[in-house]
Amino acid sequence: MRTFRVALIAFASLFLSACGYNTLQVQDEQVKSAWSEVVNQYQRRADLIPNLVNTVKGFAAQEQAVLVGVTEARAKATQVQVNADDPESLKQFQAAQGEVSSALSRLMVVVERYPELKSDQNFRDLQAQLEGTENRITVARNRYIQAVQDYNVTVRRFPTNLTAMLFGYKVKPNFTVENEAAIAKPPTVDFSTPAPAPQAAPEPAPAPAGN
Repeated sequence: MRTFRVALIAFASLFLSACGYNTLQVQDEQVKSAWSEVVNQYQRRADLIPNLVNTVKGFAAQEQAVLVGVTEARAKATQVQVNADDPESLKQFQAAQGEVSSALSRLMVVVERYPELKSDQNFRDLQAQLEGTENRITVARNRYIQAVQDYNVTVRRFPTNLTAMLFGYKVKPNFTVENEAAIAKPPTVDFSTPAPAPQAAPEPAPAPAGN
């Protein structure tokens, strides 16, 4: 009886390995780990924004529209309840983070108007941390995208697709980089003096009435 159990366990291990079950397990965990790092880096950026806004406000309090825009975009992004396995939820999360990126781009355009702010050490430290975080976000996103791609290939490929169906492993949604790039595109800013509107030509005087 004991020999039969050992043989059964050995056969089951061999079967699960050959059918891709173990690969699915490993890749699913890699996707979860990569996603955790994405969320962690976005949270790191969110944590930097209040100090950044307060620092800019100290030098450029009159830029209320931009400062409020960054604060509101951050609040919206942090309130999104994301489920990375739900395409619509991931899309909403991506759009919210794209709005934060766009708002931060507008803020940095404003900063260019204030040399004294750019020379402030506190601002420069925050800017360096923000730039480092943006780089980490890019790396984390790329790793997540690759992990999801690898997992999805395994889920779709024969014969592991049969194992995936048997154990309920489904294709996962991924970031749509093109859409986020459009959302995060910084606005065009022109500080030149607008050309005066053309003056309307005077209406001709009415002809004198005949005698």
